[in-house]
Amino acid sequence: MNALKLNSLAWNYVKALPYLFLLLGTVPAFAEGSRVVATGGGTTIEGSAGGGIVPWAVINGYGSSDEWSATAMATGVYVDDFSLKVIGASLSFDNRFELSVARQTFDLDTMGGELGQDIFGVKYKLAGELLYTAMPQITLGAQYKRVDDFAIPQAVGARDDWGVDVYIAASKVFFDAVAGRNLLLNGTVRATKANQTGLLGFGTQASNDYQFVLEASAAVLLTDNVALGIEYRQKPNELAFAREDDWQDVFLAWFINKHLSVVTAYANLGSIAGFADQQGWYVSVEGTL
Repeated sequence: MNALKLNSLAWNYVKALPYLFLLLGTVPAFAEGSRVVATGGGTTIEGSAGGGIVPWAVINGYGSSDEWSATAMATGVYVDDFSLKVIGASLSFDNRFELSVARQTFDLDTMGGELGQDIFGVKYKLAGELLYTAMPQITLGAQYKRVDDFAIPQAVGARDDWGVDVYIAASKVFFDAVAGRNLLLNGTVRATKANQTGLLGFGTQASNDYQFVLEASAAVLLTDNVALGIEYRQKPNELAFAREDDWQDVFLAWFINKHLSVVTAYANLGSIAGFADQQGWYVSVEGTL
């Protein structure tokens, strides 16, 4: 990452701080959640609890039975020819319900200009527990997405400027699984019409069918509050003009305490809008009440 992108990343977080503190200052004064540190995961680029690019079955924050939790995050993804900036927040209750919102700004660094997208998510825990039952925690989620300007997506063959992703995720922590360390495994199946997660619109002129894609994460807890992991996200690749490759990343998450966490990753996003081999860094800061 060059100096210009580092400066841009720092400035992005500076601009985001007032919004994060405003959100955290307007929710009720919640008591510290009862759940174990790191069990809320991080926040994805789409606002849902999980890793960086894959939603997990976990519910954001640390609220347990009859407890509320609120989170706010700022994320930057910087690859060779593009950058993505995200500000998001979520509200959860009873370790069962999660509502989330995210605002994405996709800068076309090489081409000039930008694309914007709003994402509203909901997640509900169906069964199981992350830690204490043999059955993994299983959640059902949905994300409503709409792009601001449909001109570029339409030009590359997209059909609509909005769409809804539906997914089911299963997550489980296995104790003492890797050299005495705990291991988290997650699998997600997503039904989607989104091109490049929606930034290049939804569906195509030739097809408006849902595509089913697989997503997965694995993380080893090096300590109680530090996790090292990998993620994989299959992409539908429906646009003939702009090939869409699967995404991968390697991440390091530091859950400093129940109120602050930092996630950094090296991501390989493949081809985006005709630009091949897009690789670079991901950094996310999250605050939790």
